Amino acid sequence: MNKFAILLSTASSEEEAARIAKALVKKRLVACVNIIPKIRSIYTWKDKLCDEAEAMLVMKTQEKKVGGVKKELKSLHSYECPELIVLPISCGLPSYLKWISTLTD
Repeated sequence: MNKFAILLSTASSEEEAARIAKALVKKRLVACVNIIPKIRSIYTWKDKLCDEAEAMLVMKTQEKKVGGVKKELKSLHSYECPELIVLPISCGLPSYLKWISTLTD
């Protein structure tokens, strides 16, 4: 059986998140991207404390597509160091996982 993953990333705006999401779905690297607008991120970057509004992308795909997502995300993203966190999906509805497979094969 295929292995699946949820990938998390942030973007500078909802518009950037949508642009990235559409590109990844069109290239069949991910089956679906949920965009959570208006999150607040507090972090340190280049010795500066930052408090920024961002949008979060929640992407569903097969683990075998993660390398392609990494490459594409780097080329599409405005950040020098974009976030990408990969979480394995340990269980899911078989019909949903089959749907992910169908869209990312």
